[in-house]
Amino acid sequence: MKISKHVSYAEAVYSNTAKRRQIDNKPNTEQIDAMKIIALNVFEPLRDFVGGPIKISSMFRSEKLNKAIGGSSTSQHVKGQAMDLDDTYGYKTNAEMYNWIKNNLNFDQLIWEFGTDSNPDWIHVSYVNDKDNRNRCLKAYKENKKTKYKII
Repeated sequence: MKISKHVSYAEAVYSNTAKRRQIDNKPNTEQIDAMKIIALNVFEPLRDFVGGPIKISSMFRSEKLNKAIGGSSTSQHVKGQAMDLDDTYGYKTNAEMYNWIKNNLNFDQLIWEFGTDSNPDWIHVSYVNDKDNRNRCLKAYKENKKTKYKII
C-alpha cells in the first residue's frame, strides 16, 4: 500500500521503538486517510522542491507507541496528521525545508526541532485540513530538561 507517490505504508508506520518493544503500530482507516492528506498536501510538494528523497523519521504513532517514546498526549502523530522530516540525504537542509514549507504551503504546525539557530535537528510538520490549519510556527528548545516551545 502507498500513502502517496513517494511515501510507502511501511515507511509511514516504521518505528525502531515499536519493533524493539513489539508494539502494534497499525493505523485505522481514518488515520490512514489523514496520512494520505498530509503526504499529498505537504510531503509531495516539499519533495518536488527538494528534488530527491527526504527521511521521514516519524509519521504515524499508535497511542501505545506515542506513550512509550514520551510523546505529547495530544500528538498529531497519533491521528496520522504529522510527520518528522530530516535532511539525511543532503538535497536540502532542514532549515531550507522549514522555510520553504513556511513560505509556500498551508499547514497546521511547523516546528523547528532543537538544533541551532541556523539549522534544526529535524522538522515537524502537521496538517489537519485547509480550513482548520493554523499555520503556526514554533521552535522547540530544552529548559530544565523539559521540552518547551516558542512561537517564531
